[in-house]
This record gives sequence, C-alpha cells and structure tokens, in this order.
Amino acid sequence: MASTSSSLCLLRLSALGDVTHVVPLVRTLQQARPGMDLHWIIDKAGHKLLDGLPGVTFHAYDKKTGVAGMRALRASLPPGRFEALLQMQVAFRANVLSAFVPARRRIGYDRARSKDLHGLFINERIPDRPGIHVLDAIGSFCEPLGLRQTEVSWDLAVPPAAWDWAGAQWADDGRPVLMISPCSSHVRRNWYADRYAAVANHATARGWRVVLCGGRSDLERGMGDAIQAQLTTPALDLIGKDTLKQLPALLARAALVMTPDSGPMHIANAVGAKVLGLHAASNPHRSGPYSDRRYCVDRYDDAARRFLGKPASELNWGAKVEFDDVMQLITVEDGIAAFERYVADYAPPGA
Repeated sequence: MASTSSSLCLLRLSALGDVTHVVPLVRTLQQARPGMDLHWIIDKAGHKLLDGLPGVTFHAYDKKTGVAGMRALRASLPPGRFEALLQMQVAFRANVLSAFVPARRRIGYDRARSKDLHGLFINERIPDRPGIHVLDAIGSFCEPLGLRQTEVSWDLAVPPAAWDWAGAQWADDGRPVLMISPCSSHVRRNWYADRYAAVANHATARGWRVVLCGGRSDLERGMGDAIQAQLTTPALDLIGKDTLKQLPALLARAALVMTPDSGPMHIANAVGAKVLGLHAASNPHRSGPYSDRRYCVDRYDDAARRFLGKPASELNWGAKVEFDDVMQLITVEDGIAAFERYVADYAPPGA
C-alpha cells in the first residue's frame, strides 16, 4: 500500500474536556508542519464542538454503530497509509477502532497509562512522565515525531453566529457574571443544588449577575430548577438553550465559571474564562482547568483519606475517588472562599 508522506491521523473520541485538550496538540503539529494532511477520528459530540477547526478533516464515529461503523469509517479515510496514527484513547472500543486505521507508525500511551489491550494496537509509546496534567500527556504525542509542545493555544472554531447569540442573551451592564454549569456526566462529581444556590446568593449580594447553563438532560434540568428555587434573585436560566457551537461563546462571557470536573470546565478555560472548579472526586492538578487553578476548591486529598484510607500522594496518578457523597466534603464556605479569591484578584479598587 502506498505511503502518504505527510499525513497524520488522530484518534480521540471523547469526552468534551479531553477533545478540547487535543486542540493545542493540533496547533503544535500544524505550526511544525504547515500544509500537513491532518485527520481526526472523533465522536459526534466532539465533532459538533470542533467542526470547522482549520486544517483538520474530521471523521465522526458513533459507538452505537459497532463494527459496521468502523468499516464505514475505514472507507471514509484517504487511500494509502498515514505516516502515523496518534492513538490517544485506551478504551477497548477505541483500541479496536484504531485497527481500522492504516498507519506505519502507531503511537500510543506509555505502559503505566495503558489498559484494555492498548499495547496490542500500537508499536510506539509516548514518554512515561507521571504527575502531569492530562493536556500535557496528550501534548506529548508529538514527541515521537521529533516535536515538543512548548506553547498551549486554543482556537475552538467558534463561528460569528455563536458569538452573536451569546452576546444577545443579556445586556452588558457592567456587572460581572458568575456562570454555573452544575453537572458533570459523572454524577458522583456533582455538587448540590442548595450549595450552588448559597454561593450564587453570595455573588448576587456582591453585585454579580448569575447565569445557569447546561445541557438538555433531565438531570441538568432538575438541578437547574432546584438551584433556581433557592435563589434570592432569579438567575438567567440558559440550561438546554445553547448548542455545542454556542457553548464556548457563552462561557467566554463569564468572569467566573463554577462547575465540577466536566467538559464545560475545560471549554471555559480554553476561551479564557476563569474557573471555580469543584474537586473532590478527581485531582485538579491532573484534570482541573489547565491555565489557572487558583480559584478551584481542592478536597481530593480529604476524599482519598476518607474513602480510600490513604493520602492522595499514595494513590496512582489519575485515580478517581468517585464515591457516593464524596462531594459533601466541599462546603459552602469552600465555594464562597474560592469566589472571594477571584474577587480579591480582579475586583476594581474600592469594590
């Protein structure tokens, strides 16, 4: 089979936070190799978020289609072999899917991060570098190609219409915005409606506008309603009203985004919003907002001691502490203190 001399295929299907973390790698590859033929196998939600990313040909795979969908994806790829496949997902389904991608070099994770037979589907590995952020681990996939990711930059291909939509949701009256995206897809990472409401009421008393955002699931709608019912001043409720293309523009309008470890956390970080991350089930140093974690609440060590009987320093890097009630460790006082750290740094003199 003929070789395609300057072509790469990325495989990272999900989740929204992780595909956001891949974008700086795309920028690194494009800067080092202008004009390179770059393909990305991605899931449908990630494709909706990133469609239009300059210089990238997307191939969306729906896991519901199984092996038949894998064969269809193979038929959609260009003829010949890719110079390299960057296999950035270790789940078994993604490993099997990678076998349908023709590539001479098949670069995967180091042995410490491998699972689900990942090693059988690759012939090269990234460096084993424990204790780094997920984004830096993904960025290291360029190193076997002789490159280094020395800068981290995003451009999520947000169309002008999305910025227009976000700009029309409320008038800019000078009040800073606390945006609450209350739910992760991992329900044990989610905080509690009464605690979100308590921080929101504190922000309102400080002269802030509060905006709720989220998806269309029953969980998110129910959480939004429960928060709204406990607010002293109603929030602007945009839960279920935006698209994935509009979400980055919406998050960019916030001064501060309060959220558990979730896709919106990382999208908000990518568009320059500051993040009040709520971490007990996961380690913010591994999976918190990449650019700035000063306003995060970190109860991960407390969670490790309470539920696993050992300090976080003794856990495997990346270990989750996803137990029922783990988020009880984050108090209202923790949330307000994190909010006030932001106010102290960014409030105008005399505010």
